[in-house]
Amino acid sequence: VQLQASGGGSVQPGGSLRLSCAASGFALDSAHIGWFRQAPGKVREGLSCFTRNNGGTLYADSVKGRFTISNDNAKKTVYLQMNSLKPDDTAVYYCAATPGHTPPCSVLARLHNYGMGYWGKGTQVTVSS
Repeated sequence: VQLQASGGGSVQPGGSLRLSCAASGFALDSAHIGWFRQAPGKVREGLSCFTRNNGGTLYADSVKGRFTISNDNAKKTVYLQMNSLKPDDTAVYYCAATPGHTPPCSVLARLHNYGMGYWGKGTQVTVSS
């Protein structure tokens, strides 16, 4: 299982970025996938997850309405569309996954790091004017 996040960069407040997570070694259509971030001096924060086999999707309150998780099975890629970015969104962003059929995301999100088993290297997002 390999995951590689990309698409980070610098953007002004109010701007948008789309992060990509290239997945290999497992099937996206039966996995629990999520995005996380970690700002300097802060604990890792779960942002969003979905569980493909049962359609469950969840967003943290801090990003609800601004971020959207999606996937392209043909490209084996998971995306995080981030709109209305704020300076507080500055962090290293990570994608993570647990392959196979799992309980719904809403259940797994109660676990530490949403119960994710595999992690990719992060991509830096900086929001500043």
